[in-house]
Amino acid sequence: MAKSSVSYVCSSCGATFGKWQGKCPDCGEWNTISEVVNENIAMKDSRAINRLAGFAGTTSAEVVNLDSVSLEQMPRMHSGFGELDRVLGGGVVPGAVVLIGGNPGAGKSTLLLQMISVLSRNYKVLYVTGEESLQQVALRAKRLEIDASRIRIVAETSVERIIHLAEQEKPTIMVIDSIQVMHMELISSAPGSVSQVRESAAAFTQYAKRMGVSTFMVGHVTKEGSLAGPKILEHCVDCSVLLEGDSDSRFRTLRCQKNRFGAVNEIGIFAMVEHGMREVSNPSAIFLNRSELETTGSVVMVIWEGSRPLLVELQALVDTTQYGNPRRLTIGTEPNRMAMLLAVLHRHGGVSMGDQDVFVNVVGGVKVEETSADLPLMVAIISSYRNKPIPKDTIVFGEIGLSGEIRPVNNGTERIIEAQKHGFRQAIVPKDNVPRKPIEGIKVFPASTLSEVLDWI
Repeated sequence: MAKSSVSYVCSSCGATFGKWQGKCPDCGEWNTISEVVNENIAMKDSRAINRLAGFAGTTSAEVVNLDSVSLEQMPRMHSGFGELDRVLGGGVVPGAVVLIGGNPGAGKSTLLLQMISVLSRNYKVLYVTGEESLQQVALRAKRLEIDASRIRIVAETSVERIIHLAEQEKPTIMVIDSIQVMHMELISSAPGSVSQVRESAAAFTQYAKRMGVSTFMVGHVTKEGSLAGPKILEHCVDCSVLLEGDSDSRFRTLRCQKNRFGAVNEIGIFAMVEHGMREVSNPSAIFLNRSELETTGSVVMVIWEGSRPLLVELQALVDTTQYGNPRRLTIGTEPNRMAMLLAVLHRHGGVSMGDQDVFVNVVGGVKVEETSADLPLMVAIISSYRNKPIPKDTIVFGEIGLSGEIRPVNNGTERIIEAQKHGFRQAIVPKDNVPRKPIEGIKVFPASTLSEVLDWI
């Protein structure tokens, strides 16, 4: 017989406690601790042993010298999307487990269905749908106009039965849509609970490693935009990516959060069109669809995403406040950093925004997280405040310190070269980022302090 014990697990960080608490002591989140029933299976239960043996996959370990380990690179499978291969680190690695999350309607299932349609030409694929019926998936495939003749599909939510079917089909790539609806028969809690998600993901991961099957698991997200379920879900997978995009925007950003086979900070840009997802090979050209007229508060900055530069337009609007407390609103940048830069502007630039509302927006829905956006943000705010338009052929990047100095950023020369390719003729950059050799076609203005930039404007 199975013995049951009760524990309490935080759905945010996965910490376990002996009693319920309103606030998790480990991560500090409120109302995230829920009750979990743990079952210890008696070894006399032969049926339970046989079920567990199907995906345990334990092999005898051998101790070897580190220098004797083969360094031959594993062959990668190309997904048919250059942007997706970039995020994954060069393609799909055999036996890798990839977790892809995103808001409802972001295009997770669409992207994966298009991907396995391409991979099915050379590899055997298995699509496991737990949220939709076979007819719904078939209708999507017809709308996307893809070749579905080689795609093997099954509607199932039992982990044990899925692994049993996979052992019969012997696929090279398997898609689980989604991990939150999967359940194991040996666990009594409901699908989507902490214990079910944790053990289901662990079972699929063990099977993928044992059989060398590349597995893609779709994950839900919370209202804050992070992946739902225990944190251990992200720890047990090889790669975790997030598909971002607003419902009113046709562009989607695939951002890598963890990758054991490539860079972590890579992003891929896609466009949602009538026939599915289409990759955007030159995202700067889309984000730079500007008006022909010079307007105040608009400036182009060069950010570095993964292994490539990206040109993005930043807009700012400064207006006299109609209330006692001025508003500070940013979309696409860090609000706290803007408040800090406004303090630097007052202290070292002599410009006070205490009676002004400040609104900042990054065009195209791009989220900028690096510090190279400090100087463009300051230039856009001053341009709007003084009603001085910035020339359209000018790009700006640089970090601003608390003492008003302009600090250099990484890959400065590559950013200037990318701007020159898109027709820009002037660049305001940190003094230490000035190229050693002049770049033909673009004039570089070195900036050491904030006051020099204010004088230029």
